[in-house]
Amino acid sequence: MNRFLAILERDLRKFIRNPLVVAMSLLMPIIYLVILGNSFQGELKRLPVAVVDLDNGPYSRKAASLLHAVSAGPGTLEITRVADQGFAIEGLKEGVFKAVIVIPNGFSRDVLRRNLSEVGLYLDNAETISAMTVRASVTSALAELKNEFVSIREERAATRVRDMELYRKIDYDQTLIPGVVIMAIFLGAMTTGAFNMVMDKFLGVEESYFLTPLSKTDIVIGLIASGLLITTTLALIVLFLASLISGLFFWDGLSVAAFGIMLAVIILSTLGLQGLMFIIMGRVNHPRIVGVLGGFLNVILFFPSGAIYPIESFPGWLKVFAFVNPETYSVHAMRALLFKGAGLEAVQGDIAYLLVFAVCSVLLGMALFKRSL
Repeated sequence: MNRFLAILERDLRKFIRNPLVVAMSLLMPIIYLVILGNSFQGELKRLPVAVVDLDNGPYSRKAASLLHAVSAGPGTLEITRVADQGFAIEGLKEGVFKAVIVIPNGFSRDVLRRNLSEVGLYLDNAETISAMTVRASVTSALAELKNEFVSIREERAATRVRDMELYRKIDYDQTLIPGVVIMAIFLGAMTTGAFNMVMDKFLGVEESYFLTPLSKTDIVIGLIASGLLITTTLALIVLFLASLISGLFFWDGLSVAAFGIMLAVIILSTLGLQGLMFIIMGRVNHPRIVGVLGGFLNVILFFPSGAIYPIESFPGWLKVFAFVNPETYSVHAMRALLFKGAGLEAVQGDIAYLLVFAVCSVLLGMALFKRSL
């Protein structure tokens, strides 16, 4: 009994002597609640939609007003009036809008004559959940136009939303591929590089470094280089397997240039996360702390990245965090390359941010690394 109590006391003392483990054990359930609760809200909100009114008639204005009612009421859509259809479509391709609604010439005339009136709906179907929500909201809103008429005969007039998906058919599981690849990069960064350094400290191997002429720059760069090689390979394997499983064969529609750009995105994402791990774990000396930090970082980086839920529906404070989150730019770039057939111009902003983040994180990681006992 005394031996059992001695082991129990020793384990409790070890836990209490690690204030970071204690703090994270208390904070992580709260952070899960806050992050997941705001990342997976029941309804999508504030999805940006452009409305192009080519008719400028009474019923086109009525249709626009019904769409604005959805924006002011449930808040599902965020309506922006745009005069130029070409400008609106370009914004849709660049991700500024989730959909573009085009009210054609003669719309009001068709409504008055009880003819079939059509409204064009261009959807960014690279994000399946957003596209389905926008389609349902627009169809429901424009259905109210028929209430303008009171007739003893059966109503023959109808307003039909003719939706046109901007890209090839993409299923929901296929839209998760960018997030799966980024998750693989995160896990690779967590189990290589800085983690190996922590294990060396824990096992006492690090002390042998002091007998060599290795500088802290040699150690950090060497560990990051090995981690980069391993993690990039893992990410490419995951990309290949995810494509096979989901049935979206990226090699059929992805050019050599686009694949090169995607490889650059993967490498920069890996470097940025490797550097971030050195910043956070540069002075950690126990693998238990790494395990705690891994779960914490996974939540705060992956879920607010837009990999699963549209960033536009986040509350304001979480949007700010998503804006500085490197995984947000990785997911956006990979989604554009895989699903939209985009080129360098469409993702150059993402690559620029990932490059700056990678350089800064690696340099800061080297500066914070301590080559001493």
